[in-house]
Amino acid sequence: MTIRNLDDLLAEGVSGRRVLVRADLNVPLDKQTGDITDDGRIRAVLPTLSALVQAGAKVVVCSHLGRPKGTPDPQFSLRPVAGRLGELLGAPVHFAEDTVGDSAQSTVAGLADGQVALLENLRFNKGETSKDEAERGAFADQLAALGDAYVDDAFGAVHRKHASVHDVPVRLPHVAGRLVLREVEVLSKLTGTPERPYVVVLGGSKVSDKLAVIEALLPTVDRLLIGGGMCFTFLKAQGHEVGTSLLEEEMVETCRNLLERSAGKIMLPVDVVAADAFAPDAAHDTVPADGIPSHRLGLDIGPETVAGFAAALSQAKTIFWNGPMGVFEMAAFANGTRGVAEAITKTDAFSVVGGGDSAAAVRALGLDESSFGHISTGGGASLEYLEGKTLPGIAALEN
Repeated sequence: MTIRNLDDLLAEGVSGRRVLVRADLNVPLDKQTGDITDDGRIRAVLPTLSALVQAGAKVVVCSHLGRPKGTPDPQFSLRPVAGRLGELLGAPVHFAEDTVGDSAQSTVAGLADGQVALLENLRFNKGETSKDEAERGAFADQLAALGDAYVDDAFGAVHRKHASVHDVPVRLPHVAGRLVLREVEVLSKLTGTPERPYVVVLGGSKVSDKLAVIEALLPTVDRLLIGGGMCFTFLKAQGHEVGTSLLEEEMVETCRNLLERSAGKIMLPVDVVAADAFAPDAAHDTVPADGIPSHRLGLDIGPETVAGFAAALSQAKTIFWNGPMGVFEMAAFANGTRGVAEAITKTDAFSVVGGGDSAAAVRALGLDESSFGHISTGGGASLEYLEGKTLPGIAALEN
């Protein structure tokens, strides 16, 4: 990869310099308490931040959280993240009450060597996500003024053409952080010449969200295993009744064409867990995938499907998994996701978990993260990388 990385910056010396780090601290928060329910993304940026702290940099961290509409919104404040980040770093993290205003400027100005500050949510300023080049550039100017160098360690955001990702690196000496470097190195293995058999597992709710990556992967994979809500549109394309299951009617013909072109590579569920309602305590049974009752909806893949998927995975040398197999947040419908995840961990394949809900499921189900070759922090970014798209954040680092 023709990108300067953190080691290059450290070799030049960062003691006393302000280093602006774009992190992806977009963690889930409990709606009732505001507590962080999964700190995986905070932990992922620790190697980069710790290296900068130890080298004596004045570290200025910036991130988004949620989707505020360009103005401050307390429910999306990064303040809880500052507290957790401080706990993990073992030192207080100074919190700025705004992104580039008086509080940000005074907080950064007050940093001593080796100290860390976190700016408030970048998306509280509409310039962060603006499609207007001038408006976005003006915000980037203000952000860049808070640093002497820039490190992008927010892989989960590199597919966004946002000010902090795409425009700030143009204005400062820039490098890739440890996390971004690792992500690109891992995903490049999948787009290059992966060891075969190469098996991909895709889940999640909508075919439309994964269509581009399916199109890109079909010519290169050996098997493509499809579960989650998206499988019902494929089952419908085969002529099966899917009851009240999630269905994208407008995608049925597309799925039919994909099945015809796949040369048998696509593997669909043979049984599903069908329930009376979308609820954790709903009555449910395992039924054949071609026999879903008209009044029921599928919320998980069944045990026969898990066994079939596991058999296909056991032969693999390279595995990419993106998307849960069912509604894993509800215990009654988590067995499919758990079964497939455990099957992956039992292989000797190089396995990549493609971020998003898949990474969340690994942690929520209490699975050993070290049993996977790599767990990405960017679901959308990893998919777009595999599609072969140009990622604005990566392109900016390469310039």
